[in-house]
Amino acid sequence: MQIRSFSVNAFQVNCYVLYHQGEALIVDPGGPAETVLAFLEEKKLKVVAIGNTHGHADHIAGNAWFRDKTGAPLFIHELDAPYLADPALHLGAQVGLQVPPSEPQCLLEEGDRIELGGEHLQVLHTPGHSRGGISLYGQGLLISGDTLFRESVGRWDFPGSDGKVLQESLRRLIQLPSETVVYPGHGPSTTIGHELEKNPFLHSLKDVE
Repeated sequence: MQIRSFSVNAFQVNCYVLYHQGEALIVDPGGPAETVLAFLEEKKLKVVAIGNTHGHADHIAGNAWFRDKTGAPLFIHELDAPYLADPALHLGAQVGLQVPPSEPQCLLEEGDRIELGGEHLQVLHTPGHSRGGISLYGQGLLISGDTLFRESVGRWDFPGSDGKVLQESLRRLIQLPSETVVYPGHGPSTTIGHELEKNPFLHSLKDVE
């Protein structure tokens, strides 16, 4: 499975295209992005799904646009589904992003599998930054959304966020193999091993069972 990252919108959200055997999954389309469509066309990829790691405006603003361009179904965790059409929840007005409403075709929960070209990614419910935050894990990689960043972690001061819940999600993620490559919602990629060594927010967690 291969992955390509595109930085979109003013918040430099990482919009990911994961692809394998001619099929593609778009994760966190933070806005319309012709560069993504050009890449899909260049690689002759069929988009089989569009997904959101959570429902904040900077990660969902391109949902409707990509749905229109590709016809692919949209997925999000069931607890964040209400964010997609509610400005009070997705915080678009507060951050200055226009977010056309979108409707999910698939509501995810812990343990679901997303199939892609004969391979799959597992849905991990990793709340804390939002109630319905998810990570996608498999094939040696982790799409962590705004739960885990390179040497940092997601904010927990938004409506629906919870710092203690975020800690539990982080504690879960650091149990993954150290060589797991982490692709966060913002910023550069990293590994679980690097974060265990360098991320100050994890130091109090790694020795706790």
